[in-house]
Order: sequence, then structure tokens, then C-alpha cells
Amino acid sequence: MDYSQFLSMKQEIALLVVFVLVFFYDTFMPKSTQKGLPVFTIVLTLLATVAGFCTCCLGTADSVVSFAGMYETTPVIAAIKGILNVGVVIVLIQSIKWAGSDSMVVRRGEFYELLLTTLFGMYLMISARHFLLFVIGLECASLPLAAMVALDKYRYESHEAAVKYILTAVFSSAIFMMGLSFVYGLTGSLYFEDIYFALTGKMSTLLVVALTFVISGIGFKLSLVPFHLWTADVYQGAPTTVTSYLSVISKGAAAFAFLVILAQVFGSLYSEVWEGILYALIILTITVGNLFAIRQRNMKRFLAFSSISQAGYIMLGVIAYNTMGMAALMYYILVYIFSNLAAFGVISAIENATGKVSMDDYKGLYRTNPRLSFCMMLAMFSLAGIPPFAGFFSKFFIFTSAINNGSIAIYVLVLIALINTIISLYYYLLVVKAMFISEDECVIPHFRSACSERIGLWITVAGIILLGIVSCFYSSLLDMASVSSIGMYFIG
Repeated sequence: MDYSQFLSMKQEIALLVVFVLVFFYDTFMPKSTQKGLPVFTIVLTLLATVAGFCTCCLGTADSVVSFAGMYETTPVIAAIKGILNVGVVIVLIQSIKWAGSDSMVVRRGEFYELLLTTLFGMYLMISARHFLLFVIGLECASLPLAAMVALDKYRYESHEAAVKYILTAVFSSAIFMMGLSFVYGLTGSLYFEDIYFALTGKMSTLLVVALTFVISGIGFKLSLVPFHLWTADVYQGAPTTVTSYLSVISKGAAAFAFLVILAQVFGSLYSEVWEGILYALIILTITVGNLFAIRQRNMKRFLAFSSISQAGYIMLGVIAYNTMGMAALMYYILVYIFSNLAAFGVISAIENATGKVSMDDYKGLYRTNPRLSFCMMLAMFSLAGIPPFAGFFSKFFIFTSAINNGSIAIYVLVLIALINTIISLYYYLLVVKAMFISEDECVIPHFRSACSERIGLWITVAGIILLGIVSCFYSSLLDMASVSSIGMYFIG
């Protein structure tokens, strides 16, 4: 075995170095210095993020394949890992006060170590070009998340959420691997490229069943309807910091991995099988997510159904099946990270100070906490796609990439998505109405949020505004997507 192949895993190695250093700090440093663990973790993760983006910017257009074709890295893959790292840094900053609370301080190190472990699994999912490595990454990303959901050991809801999440994760993995067993039986290989060429020109009932199982297994991770039933309960029961991580980082990694699998494994069956399946899933996901979000009064459940709907919009980049779709998907994930974490940052700050998580408690919030209200308003506007904020451009680019194929079915799908955007605008504005227009007496008194919470909100607000103004982000992603090895599997 040529151990020099490990050098191609630069971002994975950097993340492992961060994990080991955080573990040593947590285990061996004296208690008097343990308060520095959050800052230590953030600085190391930030350095790994900067190094990853340098690898992305300075790397060549050629892909690097290692371990007999099981692992691949390209500038696009490095970029999506860097985007996930940005979200992780923001989550770590926003979590400082929660992680330092009396109930969490003894398990603070475990939280950081579990988080880094799940991120490493997501890295493997994104770079995998063999289903064995993909399943290893999938389980590495999924199982520690159950422990993170259950970190708040003194809350029954946290335990219940963890049980629901682990049962769903096991069930979805079983369905996914059942589909893989059918694929292996039909093709005799687990390599993405080998399966692609083995399936070219072939069609059978067993193949349709196998693809349905594979899509269903990943659909659970993405909270696509009808595989979404765990989402609201887990989001509500988990600690808010863990919920924010689940809603953006986990979803972003799963979405890109889903695109890679459908393109590089089942791309030859695009128009015959999975295009129609995704049409139905996207329409159901966007519509059901929107309709149920209107009914929610708990802010975490509200954002849970919002994230379900957003997953449907993200899938438009997959159904586009072109380089514009891949670039739009990556840009959408980046914008979604800033927008959703801004909303969760406000929710976390209010919950840490007052314990309030109901939308009714936000009535008149502007009169007591105008800055938090302003941050939440920007987050809602961006998630709704109101110009000139970043969410408008992310939706514009992903709609444009979808209709680029020009089929009648795509136009109908985008029209339905646009109609649902109007519905989403209504329920996002319900939050804004409660904060700014409601004349009820506010039950949340004025308070000063922690410095770390304010820094996290400043970062997210800056991202929402800058990504809506500076177009070079999307242009850079489109340039990388146009020379990506994944692009050879696209139809246009």
C-alpha cells in the first residue's frame, strides 16, 4: 500500500489534527485552563477552514483519485467542505454560552469531539467514489449526532429526540443498504463509475426498486417528504445549538452527496427513472413543509418545517442535472447556512436568557430587544427570498439552473416552487409581524446577549448582506463546477 495517498486527503487530515488537539486539550489540560477550550476549538477549526479554501483556490482543475478510485478530491469538493466548515465555525461561536452552562460544562469536550467526528464523516460522504467508503462516512456522520441530540441529559425531550433520531437513522441506513445490495447484484461492483457504465442502456424492475431504496435512504437524511416525520420532534427536543447544526451542516453535506450519487452512479437513468421520482419528492417536500410551517407556534418546530421546505428548493439544483445546478446548489447551501444560523442564533440567545421558544413570546420583541429583532427580520427575509438579501439570489440561481434544461415538466415544477415561495413569504412574515407590529405586551424583557452570541449574529448578518451584493461567490463556484469531474455525467 502506498501511504503517500493519504496526502491527497488534506482537509480530512487537517480535521483529524483539530480533533486530536481538542481531545488532548480536553483530557490533559488542568481545569483552570478548560475555559479556553471553546476558543481553542474555534481557532483550530478556522485555521483548517482557511487552509481548505486555499487548497480550493490554488488547486488545479484536475481531480486527484486515491485508494484505487475509492476517494476523489477536486476544487469543487474542497469548496463544499470549506462551506460546511464556515457553518461549523459559526455554530461553534454561537454555542460558547450554552457549552459553558452548568449542565453542559462537564460534557463540553464531548460536544466538540462528537461534532468534529460527524464533520469527518460528511467529508468522506462527499469524497467517496465507492459505496463502502460512502456508508462508512454516512454512519460516522449519523451515529454521533444521536449522542449530540441527547447531550442535555436533564431534559426528557432531548432523550426522546435522540431515540427517534437513532431509530430513524438505523431504519434509513437499512433501506439504503438494501438498495445497494440490489445495485451490487445487478452490476457486480460498488464503484460509482463502474455502476454507471454497467447500468447504461439497462432497465429492469429490480433496478427501479434499487434506485427507489437508495433515494429513500438519503431522503431520510435530507428530510424529504414523506421521509420527514422525525424532523420536527428531533429539532424541538435537541439542544438549540445541535438543532442548528442538524438543520444546515448535515443537510448541506447530504444534498451534495445526493447530487454526486445520482449523477455519477445513476446518471444514465436520469430521464427514465429518477427525474420523475425527484419531481414528486420536490413538490411534496416544498408544499408539505410550507403548509405545516404555517401551523407551528414553537420556533424550533417552525424552523424544522421551514428546513424541510428549503430541502425541496435545494433539490432543484439536483433535478437541473447540469453544471449551473451544481453551482447553484453549493451557493444555496452557503446562503442557507448564514440565513438559518442567523435565525437559530436569535432563538438560542433568547432561550439561553429567558427560556422562551414560542412565537407568541416574540410579540413586541422590537420594543425590548430591537437588535435581535432586526437580525431575525433579516434572516426571515433571506429565507423567504426577498431582494436584495442573499436568499433572493440563491433562489434565483437555483430556479435559473432548473429551467435551463427547457422541458415542460421543469417549467411546471419551477412554477409550483414559485407559488410555494409566496406561501413561505406569508409564514416568514408572521414572525416579523409578531416582533414589529403586534401591540401585545412583550413577555421577553430587555437583556444583553453574550459576546459570543453577538459575534455569531454579526457574522451571519454580514453573510446575508454581502452574499446578496457580491456576485463573485456564485461566479467562482460556477467556474469550478464547469471543470469538475462530476460535470462529465451531466446532460448539459
